[in-house]
Amino acid sequence: MKKNLLIANSRYKVKALVVRAAGTNCDQETLHALTVAGAECELVHLNQVLMGRVRLHPFHVLVFPGGFSYGDDISAGKVFALELRLRLKDQLKAFVKSKKLVIGVCNGFQILLKSGLLPGFDVIDEQQKATLTINRSGRFQCEWVGLKIEKSAASWLYTLPLHIQLPIAHGEGRFITATPKVLTSLKQNNQIVLRYAPQNPNGSEDNIAGICNKDGNVIGLMPHPERFLTRFEHPNWTAQDAVQEGGDGLLFWREAINYAKQHLN
Repeated sequence: MKKNLLIANSRYKVKALVVRAAGTNCDQETLHALTVAGAECELVHLNQVLMGRVRLHPFHVLVFPGGFSYGDDISAGKVFALELRLRLKDQLKAFVKSKKLVIGVCNGFQILLKSGLLPGFDVIDEQQKATLTINRSGRFQCEWVGLKIEKSAASWLYTLPLHIQLPIAHGEGRFITATPKVLTSLKQNNQIVLRYAPQNPNGSEDNIAGICNKDGNVIGLMPHPERFLTRFEHPNWTAQDAVQEGGDGLLFWREAINYAKQHLN
């Protein structure tokens, strides 16, 4: 009863933190998406968090947006991931353990994998279990793709349609696991959230477009839900059903906020 009263009280609005760095370029779209979905948002540079000027615990949703953080030096998302792992490990562990939501999109997904937050067999894996590498096509791909929502530990996504469409924009989006055992564990733990369907654009292992941790509150995906908030953003919008004004990406962000509302603390 007490939690329901908190949720109903507008003073207890979901607070989302979007963390950027040099080279991040999807932060404003992500901020807009979260705001439209109903969150109270703050955009900060990673340095502000590293210096302790911003703490993670007051927020309910933590988002790492797409782009080319630190120029993708070394490899995509690696520098950002090392900063998280070496300097924010305790804060991140506490955040994840409290069932708060962590989302990484595109470069953010790369960051989550290389920091150990995904696959998340432990809260933060000591060794990297999977990565996102160069597309099988050998080129940067910017296109719309079909996706299938899988029955996963991220049960907050179950209200989405079984099949959705979102755009991709990446050169290193091919998901691969370190060993066959890792892929088996992802399947057994219901950690595969999204699969490309009907076609796999980049050669990802088992058509994987997004995964979550074992508890379903850390999720990474290569497609960009922040780029499909209204039907008018779809290239074929004139031929689509005018009944649904919101795009598939808006449905994703709304469900993220709904999840956070159920875990306000």
